[in-house]
Amino acid sequence: MAEPVWNKFLTARDKQVFEVAGYGKRQGFGKRPAVLVVDVNYDFCGDRPEPILESIKRWRNSCGEEAWEGIRAIKKLLVAARTQELPILYTTSARRADNWDTGSWSWKNARTAERVIAKTTQLPGSTIVPDIAPAPRDIVITKQKPSAFYGTPLQSYLVLLGCDSIILTGTTTSGCVRATVLDAFSSNYRVSLVEEGCFDRSEASHAINLCDMHAKYADVIKLDEALRFIGTLEKGMFALPLGAT
Repeated sequence: MAEPVWNKFLTARDKQVFEVAGYGKRQGFGKRPAVLVVDVNYDFCGDRPEPILESIKRWRNSCGEEAWEGIRAIKKLLVAARTQELPILYTTSARRADNWDTGSWSWKNARTAERVIAKTTQLPGSTIVPDIAPAPRDIVITKQKPSAFYGTPLQSYLVLLGCDSIILTGTTTSGCVRATVLDAFSSNYRVSLVEEGCFDRSEASHAINLCDMHAKYADVIKLDEALRFIGTLEKGMFALPLGAT
């Protein structure tokens, strides 16, 4: 079994502390999961796979090639979830053209005002990458802050659907994914974080945040485990509108 991606960043003392303090216990899956895809749009992926230092010249938030590796994993997860008719929710950003609603984002990034259009599709950066585009019955939530819960109807949808857990993917691991995991944990949802479907601009931030979330707030799992679990669920547990065909 491969060692966790974060192990190379931990000291021997770190590993001992987690073990002795009891952190990292497996919480397990829930019984009625929703799949949540956080911010996998052009802004965070670019419009094509390319090295991050090239991609961020145009797309300041791009995670480069790692984003497209994550997209491939998310696509497999979505196929399984749709087969079992699980609820699938996406988040993406919503910003005014005049930047009036930028708020605190502008305090920490000098390029906040930039807007980029994807050359391949002529669509704005907030567009969810077409490789994993929402289906008619999926739910798309727009947000302005890191957490998918903050100022959005996400909690309302989860309550309506009777969800007790979330299978989560997206970006960035250290930012919006982490913020969403913490709010989900605070609302008593079990969270399974699919490692291959999460990505970040920083390798160290990605690994250490996975470590911290796995220790305290979520189960970091492999894609194969998520797929096996979804395959055990009864098809059609959720009464969702069918949408257009």
